[in-house]
Amino acid sequence: MLGMQDRMNQRVHPQWIAQRYEWYRAVWIECGELMDHQGYKWWKKQTTDLEQVQLEVVDIWHFGMSALFEPGLSHEDIARRMVDELASSSPVVGDVLTATEALASHSLSSKSFSVALFRDLLHAVGLDFSSLYRQYVGKNVLNFFRQDHGYKDGSYVKTWSGREDNVHLVEILVELDDQAADFADQVYSALQARYPRA
Repeated sequence: MLGMQDRMNQRVHPQWIAQRYEWYRAVWIECGELMDHQGYKWWKKQTTDLEQVQLEVVDIWHFGMSALFEPGLSHEDIARRMVDELASSSPVVGDVLTATEALASHSLSSKSFSVALFRDLLHAVGLDFSSLYRQYVGKNVLNFFRQDHGYKDGSYVKTWSGREDNVHLVEILVELDDQAADFADQVYSALQARYPRA
């Protein structure tokens, strides 16, 4: 996943690591979007949209991994740091909103990303690292698809047949085998088949 994220970020800016973007800011903003899908407004009726909550967690992972990159560190170095952080902390069982706030608070106060707090959020929304992988690959492919179809210049059409591309992605992922060697290619082809022609 680190390699895929690096390639995606290079698509946006070839020297993205040296740019030192504020990835932590994107993390806490995504946390806010997650809370909207989870529902926190006691003053009105809300229904949790679990699929969208889980997609927001995947978005957080994109930005969180990006925050861990530093000049001179290999993907293996970063992965080792991630594993060490997870090994040195015990999982905290909590509800979705509390886990989201803990991650957002840490991101804001430290201007960094905590893999351990992310793990707690991952578990709170009913995912594990295997299911994260499946959804991450799907969203990463969607991000490449968006770039290939005009996301940067504004010509990309995000809503197809009355549904956002994220909803189409969820439907596609249910149909495909994430153990297939060409899983990412299958996701891209399925998106291409659904995308409206000009």
